[in-house]
Amino acid sequence: MKKLLFVALLGIFCSAPVFAAGGLDGFLNNLNIQARADLPGFSAKVSAQFGVPEVQVRAVLGTVRQPADAFMVFQLGQMSRQPTDRVVQVYETQKGKGWGVIAKQLGIKPGSREFHALKRGDLHFGPTSDRGGDGPGEHPGKGKGRGKH
Repeated sequence: MKKLLFVALLGIFCSAPVFAAGGLDGFLNNLNIQARADLPGFSAKVSAQFGVPEVQVRAVLGTVRQPADAFMVFQLGQMSRQPTDRVVQVYETQKGKGWGVIAKQLGIKPGSREFHALKRGDLHFGPTSDRGGDGPGEHPGKGKGRGKH
């Protein structure tokens, strides 16, 4: 009975937007919950989202403390245009200092659109079909030339 209740609550919780708890910490906490409920599914989604083989996702999962940290390795790699190995290297040397420090080490400038999206937790996990923009923090209908035809 407890397992059924847990699965039902998890289903309700996971149907809400991942960043609903607020900020980067909320986003990462919710992401960890989702990952622990279905690690193979999490790996597949990260693989699809960032266009990397699942074996690479599993390798990163083996080097980080939390599943959400693996997501952040790929997210920061994409934002900074740095290879995964470089991001993992910076993560290993700076992990106690926070994602902002890691982002700066990778060349993401404070004040940039990417840095603000990171701090707000305005990141996306999962299929991109429900997402209007291409980059972090972009939303449908904002600055996309959807005016008069």
